[in-house]
Order: sequence, then structure tokens, then C-alpha cells
Amino acid sequence: MHQSPQDSLTPDPVHARDWVRILSKYREPDATRSVFELAVTLGPFFLLWVLAWYALSISAWLTFAISICNAAFLLRLFAIQHDCGHSAFFQNRAVSDWTGRLIGVLTLTPYDVWRRSHAIHHSSSGNLGRRGMGDIHTLTLAEYRVLTPAKRLLYRLYRHPIVLFGLGPGYLFFLQNRLPLGLTSQVRYWISAMCTNAAILLALSLIYYFGGVMPLLLIFLPSTLLAATAGVWLFYVQHQFEAAHWEPEAEWDLHTAALQGSSHYVLPSVLQWLSANIGIHHVHHLYSRIPFYRLPEVLRDHDILAQSNRMTVRESLSSVRFHLWDENSKRLLSFAQARKTI
Repeated sequence: MHQSPQDSLTPDPVHARDWVRILSKYREPDATRSVFELAVTLGPFFLLWVLAWYALSISAWLTFAISICNAAFLLRLFAIQHDCGHSAFFQNRAVSDWTGRLIGVLTLTPYDVWRRSHAIHHSSSGNLGRRGMGDIHTLTLAEYRVLTPAKRLLYRLYRHPIVLFGLGPGYLFFLQNRLPLGLTSQVRYWISAMCTNAAILLALSLIYYFGGVMPLLLIFLPSTLLAATAGVWLFYVQHQFEAAHWEPEAEWDLHTAALQGSSHYVLPSVLQWLSANIGIHHVHHLYSRIPFYRLPEVLRDHDILAQSNRMTVRESLSSVRFHLWDENSKRLLSFAQARKTI
């Protein structure tokens, strides 16, 4: 990234928490705009499904290609579901929640379970004392050094790109999401998971009944896996970069962690649209009730936020080599760098 949290352009002398008041004026969603954004995402998603199904009679490769394109709209649907979880998409909480629940069938994500785990992520991001739910598992350098060789190997395997971005997305969306892991003691989350599972099973059964196995193999699987991989990548680079922000619980501050511990992922315009501006993640963490389509307004009005924690696509590629948080240097290290640290 261009700058470390310590050097980033934060509003001086305004404290990070003061942004809550400043950004509150952007929080109100516009119902017409929200319906429009949902329509221009759902419409192409179902249209591409129909085209891909029709293409089965022409070419399996054409069907596969259309499905790959449709992953982008499935990713955008997840981003809209994400806004619903923050009550940022519609003013009416019930409308937001039911919109999120219905989208959750398409994204294979039990909405109420995800909303709770994601809320935990927002309330503890960057807090070394509250890791473990809704985030990428990250050890400190000191914690890693006291692990047994076997546990070090397991951690290294977990942090390997093949696992994080190859095996991980499929495991997360096809398997882990089927159970309310971490929330199994509460009935409401079992209901969320099981109702979502039942709806998914019904949808897949209908697809199989009318089209056989090929629509599942060439449309459903490719689009879902690619969207899942893109989603995991976006979540990773939004918090796993060299100059991220982690603090012990006693020193941790919610708003400072939001501003300094979340990246501003600068994407090309098309990718920014398809990802529903989720790259403006530092603003989102500062004030999660802002609808995604209003986040660019914040950057236009506050250049200091537009210039903070910027990360280009090229710079984001290097983030996969950072694995351990060094509490002394306040940065993420690679395993190779960790070996050189005394």
C-alpha cells in the first residue's frame, strides 16, 4: 500500500470516532435507488442463467463461459445482501432482512447466521483479544513461535493461497454455511441455516428435474465457486495488508481500527460496480449503515478519506505473502521475514 496507518491521511485534529458524526448524513438509503440496484443485478443474473441453459444445446464451453460471467452478478448480489445485513439497503428493517434472506438462497448463505457473525467481525476487527469469528485466522509472531512443529505446519497450510483461495471458498459456501457454526446454542440461527438449506435443496432439485445434471455442473457450480473465490479475495485484501491495524484489547479502539485497519481497494470502474463499492472498505467500517451506492459520495466530499489506505490491484497481489502480525513493528510479516526477526 502507499502508506502505513501511522502515515495515512487521517483527519487531524479530528479523532477517528468523530467521523461517525460527519458520515451520518450519508446513512439514509433511497428506496427507488435500492430497488434499481437490485433490479440491475437480479435481472442480468437470471437472464444469464437462462442464456447459459439455452447454450447447453449449442456448446458446453459456451455455457461455461456464460456461467463465469454470471459469477460477477452473483458477487454483486452478495454485496447487496451484505448491505441488507447492515440495515443499509432499505429504511424498513424487515424489508432489508427479507431481501437478504431471499438473496441468501442464491449465495448459499444463511442470512441471519451471516449477519450475526459479520456483526461480530465489525465489532472486533483488529482486536487481538477477540479473534476467531468472521475473520481470517491470523496469529501474532509470538504466538506462532511457541507452536509445535505440527501446529506451525497446519497454520502454514491454512494461510497458503491454494487453501485460502482455492479450497477455502468452496468449503465455506458449500459446507461450512450449512451449519450455524459458532452460534449453535441459539435456535434462531438453526432455523436460518436449515430454512436456507431447504430452499437451496428445492431450487437445485427443480434444476435437476427440468435439466438434469449438466446445468448444475456447468452453470451452478462454476458461477458459485468463482463468485465465492472473488468474495473471499475481497474480504482478505480489505484487512490483510502489510500495514494493517491490530492492537491488544486494552489498547484497541473501534473507530481507529475501522479507519486504519481496512483498506481502500482502488478497482477499475467496472470491477468497482460489480463489487458494489465494497473496496471503499475503510469508510464502510467507519459507518456501516451507509448504502454502498453512497460510498463514492463520501470520497468525493472528503478527499482525506479518498487518499487514505489506498491499495491498487497490483499492490494487493503482494498481500498473499503476509501471514503473521508482529506486535513490535506493527505490521504483517511473511514467514520468510519472520525467520529473520530476532
